[in-house]
Amino acid sequence: IKVERPGSGDDTRQWGPPFVGDESAYFLSINRNKRSITLNLKSEEGKQALWDLIESADIVLENFRPGTMEKLGFGYDAVAARNPKMVYCSISAFGQEGELAHHPAHDMAVQAMAGFLSVNDGPDGMPVVPGIPSADMAAGLTGLSAVLMALIGREKSGKGDYLDIAMFDSLLPWSVHTAGSAIAGGDSPKSQGQRSLGGAAFYNVYETADEKHIVLGGREEKFARNLLTALGHEGRIPEALLPAGKQDELIKMLRSIFAQKTRDEWVDWFADKDIAFSPVLDYREALDAAHVAERGLLIEADGRHHIAPAIRFGNDPRAHIGHVPELGEKGRDTGD
Repeated sequence: IKVERPGSGDDTRQWGPPFVGDESAYFLSINRNKRSITLNLKSEEGKQALWDLIESADIVLENFRPGTMEKLGFGYDAVAARNPKMVYCSISAFGQEGELAHHPAHDMAVQAMAGFLSVNDGPDGMPVVPGIPSADMAAGLTGLSAVLMALIGREKSGKGDYLDIAMFDSLLPWSVHTAGSAIAGGDSPKSQGQRSLGGAAFYNVYETADEKHIVLGGREEKFARNLLTALGHEGRIPEALLPAGKQDELIKMLRSIFAQKTRDEWVDWFADKDIAFSPVLDYREALDAAHVAERGLLIEADGRHHIAPAIRFGNDPRAHIGHVPELGEKGRDTGD
């Protein structure tokens, strides 16, 4: 049950383009299977309606700035007093406590503070706007894991719990494969010296003759051996085993080779070879790919297109795509 502001509702209802009819494509993708209720939480009637929901619920999830729910009268202590089994999850940018607790931030600002943008850079070292809202995603997944663990814990203890989930805290562990030197107390890593960030020939992006791109996505020796042998350069296999940052000459050679054919010609060339390779597709190409159809990952329901849930249950493998909630549709609109 999604609790929204009366009148306008969730801001993402207006986020676009694109829109599907008069609905934001983004909103419908992340709110399907929910119901909507609009409540004015500053009115007594709205507060009572929320208490009615809380007393019968298992989970409360909120993402106001720290302290807002307490001011409204719905902090964890107040909720737990009425429903001791409640699992209460607060998601914020930097957590409920600390000097940054009240600092406003969305995804990119959190990525910047966590060091991620420093290695999300181009060849000139200039950080670029990230293509994926990793801090948002990390917090959502961490919150989900925490809620599920708390529900299991409740089965044993009979009590609920409070979960303080921060985007910053959730994202930081995602850096362990690139930030090792800094985590160990040393200097911050640079992209071109990291095996996963451009310093390795077999984990890199290459431009093709038609100004498209391909990637080599596996650094194991067998893949290097297979590719360099097929290209007639088996003598350079030892270079592929050098530390990241010391493979510049091999990268330069591969750039020259891959620039000689189009992306689709390379797809055909790699087809019978055991090498971790992929063409770089845009979203239209990716969603139109045979693999997406074979896995049933793009679904049409009620005239709308949806990405199917990634979780599949053996006992019920179907993707259940429900309706997208109209504002306040649950049947109760409390407050002005």
